[in-house]
Amino acid sequence: MNEVLKAIHERRSIRSYEARQVSEAELDAVLDAGRWAPSAMNRQPVKIIAVTNKEYRDTVSRLNAAVMGSSNDPFYGAPCIIIVLCQRSAATGREDATLALSNMMLAAHSIGLGSCWINREKEIFDSQEGKDLLAKWGLDDSWMGVGALALGYIKGEVPASKGRRDDVILKVR
Repeated sequence: MNEVLKAIHERRSIRSYEARQVSEAELDAVLDAGRWAPSAMNRQPVKIIAVTNKEYRDTVSRLNAAVMGSSNDPFYGAPCIIIVLCQRSAATGREDATLALSNMMLAAHSIGLGSCWINREKEIFDSQEGKDLLAKWGLDDSWMGVGALALGYIKGEVPASKGRRDDVILKVR
């Protein structure tokens, strides 16, 4: 099995992270993988935001938890959050953004980092507080939240595979 297929089979969603921040080189490698994700007609209507500042990280966590009506950390203590937005006007923006998220999860796994896809970014950045946060980061409301990743060094054991259903694939010949 080649390295890409091996990474696809072995990657897991990680829900426990060490407190130490990922190295700049590792973060850059993960972000670059997102940047190189395919997009419809190569329009690249995606914005990737790496949040390593603890105050901003905790704000995003709080906003995400509030969408669920919870006070728990939806990012499982990960010291880094990667937020992916798309241009609201892009017909395939969400699809393109999800490809960036997927690339980054595989890249993280391939260099020994853990990641977990986190939802509710649309609700966060449609809220006034979320829009204010984007404005602080120099972005206007033409950007829509799609998803985020918890990212960091894995704390504890990597979970075992839960396997995959056999009825997912249909071959029409």
